[in-house]
Amino acid sequence: PGLASSPKGEFMAQYLAETQYVGQSLYPEESTSFYGYYEGPLQNLQTVLNSDDLSSTGGPVANQVAVAKILKAYFFWNLTDRWGDLPYTEALQGSENFTPAYDTQEFIYNDLFSELKEANSMMVSGDIQNDIMYGGDMEKWRKFANTVRLLMALRLSEVDENKAKEEFVAALNDGVFESNDDNLVFQHLAEANNQNYWYDQVVDSNREWWALTEDLVEEMKPVNDPRLEVYGDPARESGEYVGLKFGEEENIGTEEFSLLGSDIIAQDAPVYLVTYAQVLFAKAEAAARGWISEDAEANYNEAIRQSFIQWTGSDDGIDDFLAQDLIAFSSDMAIEKISNQRWVHLYMFGYEAWSEWRRTGFPDDLEMPNGREIPTRLAYPENESFNNTENYQEAIQRQFGGEDSIYGNVWWDQ
Repeated sequence: PGLASSPKGEFMAQYLAETQYVGQSLYPEESTSFYGYYEGPLQNLQTVLNSDDLSSTGGPVANQVAVAKILKAYFFWNLTDRWGDLPYTEALQGSENFTPAYDTQEFIYNDLFSELKEANSMMVSGDIQNDIMYGGDMEKWRKFANTVRLLMALRLSEVDENKAKEEFVAALNDGVFESNDDNLVFQHLAEANNQNYWYDQVVDSNREWWALTEDLVEEMKPVNDPRLEVYGDPARESGEYVGLKFGEEENIGTEEFSLLGSDIIAQDAPVYLVTYAQVLFAKAEAAARGWISEDAEANYNEAIRQSFIQWTGSDDGIDDFLAQDLIAFSSDMAIEKISNQRWVHLYMFGYEAWSEWRRTGFPDDLEMPNGREIPTRLAYPENESFNNTENYQEAIQRQFGGEDSIYGNVWWDQ
């Protein structure tokens, strides 16, 4: 869940605005550490992959290894999209190598495609044990791996369309998510040890630091989007949904704006990591680009319907919603329509929405707080410049002309 739960991610996608202590949303030029991912989940997964004595009491060993491979690939995909080139092939060697070289993002992507295919090919019959994500069901893991490949392929649309189409079609043919039941969801529990990040921040800590942005509310309110009632609560002052302009620093109160929704900050709230609606939006876009022969409009409409079901539990009102001029599919504006609705759907996984914004440029009406453009990457941890000097300098020279800026462009964002 740590991949999704981050105010910084919400600021990058401009879902949430700061109601006080306005700072992070003004996009300061600062470093962001990736060490926690390497030292925590990635090292744990590598320990599984390095082990010679996995017990079959946890289910078929091949399947345990396959799941570790898939999760490792999923983490690295998220990380390279945020920072760019990363320590990859030489990483996770512990004391044997404290100064790993950085691999290019292009190399990492190609290797992740291979790793995910290999993970699927090594699966055997039989469930795994103690699986809190999919209850040990290897068919769900197989579809998840292919879905990650599909979404990764789409990310390459602007840098290598032939490769993007090839990998997209291959992943689709291998079998991706088919319903919301396939979604990768981290379900928090109503207990302190496994509670929702936002419950800890808002309820336990009594902080009203985040409101829905004006852009989000103005995208949803005029079309009576029922998801808005989940995303936020009405402003206490007016009983209406009122967004706060992103980056606003003057005279902000919490009474007049819509704060995070009660469902979003519940102690046991789920975190949606990879979803069926994302697959449908991806298929709609692939159809609009001519990569596949499916119907772009049908996939777009179904994506929104499944998003309604995911967020509200119902598709009530979907036909009227889709019939509105502001929502109805248009082949002339296909990428924009798909991208804008994908942005609405990806609420609270800001980093993923930010990646898609960088790729497509939509929504195209987001704010520039204090004249600052939205960053296009995260800067490397400041420790890297003296802990791993030579490799760090080589990486920033290769990608960004020697400047480790939040405005450098990662490989696929050209």
